[in-house]
Amino acid sequence: MDTVNEIRKARIVKARNSRGFYLIAVITAVVIWSTSFVGTKIAYQSFPPLTLGAARFVIASVILGAIMLARKEFVRPAPRDMGWMALSGILGTTLYFAMENIGLELTTASSAALIVASYPAIAALLEFIFYRVKISWLKGLGIVMAVAGVYQISGGSSGESSGQLTGNLILILAGVVFAAYNFTTRKVVNHYSMVTVSFYQTIAGTIAFIPLALLERSRWQVPDEESLWMLLYLGIFCSVAAFMLYNYGLRSLSSGSAVALMNLVPLFGVLFSTVFLHEVVHIYDGIGGVIIIIGVMLSVREKQAS
Repeated sequence: MDTVNEIRKARIVKARNSRGFYLIAVITAVVIWSTSFVGTKIAYQSFPPLTLGAARFVIASVILGAIMLARKEFVRPAPRDMGWMALSGILGTTLYFAMENIGLELTTASSAALIVASYPAIAALLEFIFYRVKISWLKGLGIVMAVAGVYQISGGSSGESSGQLTGNLILILAGVVFAAYNFTTRKVVNHYSMVTVSFYQTIAGTIAFIPLALLERSRWQVPDEESLWMLLYLGIFCSVAAFMLYNYGLRSLSSGSAVALMNLVPLFGVLFSTVFLHEVVHIYDGIGGVIIIIGVMLSVREKQAS
């Protein structure tokens, strides 16, 4: 009997330890994603925004292709599914990151991190408008709070410069594009592995990114060492490694827990921006960020419960 109890205890301890590894994986992914705002700002010393986006995803495409080869996962999707993957890749890779990079060039990394935190609420609002998804009072309250928080950061204060305000508005529009990316990805994500979907999305997005990068030829220069390291970091860690760690964590953690941890991205993003870029976070940005995070948490919690 004692032996059975010991075995049972050992299994419980092993399960807890395993869950700890999954939790660490998701938190690591969140921290990596939080650094992308700072990394992008640093890379701008040598790379203009559209060129940086194209170069970043060329690296990601090569790495994802290597992963698919190693796992022997090369699958040729059906023509219709390939079309959805291409469209979602152009939306989520080309348009989204083009707009995020341009917006981030104009505004601060801390403001960008806080605005990006509102994207789940923007997606929920668009679901209600275009798909007539029912919204409870709690979810509606969360969306209203997130929108109010974004207004507080983007236009609620007269202390913003015109350039920073433009950057913030571009980031808000990027949130709409990100929601459209999620809607199109849903059409194929249940039929193929995430590595397969991500590979074809990234390839399509990268191909579409290259002509945009050519528009910046007059701004091209030989990159300095720091910018080059940041480019590699964005391509390898922020575009691929964090994604793999996040998916690994989802094997054990519930989607609700994972989404809750994603709310740490703006907090870490602001922290890294103040430490490495010496940005000053104004009180109205802090208030807006808190409102956004609370609103998104209310919206996501209600969505998981319904």
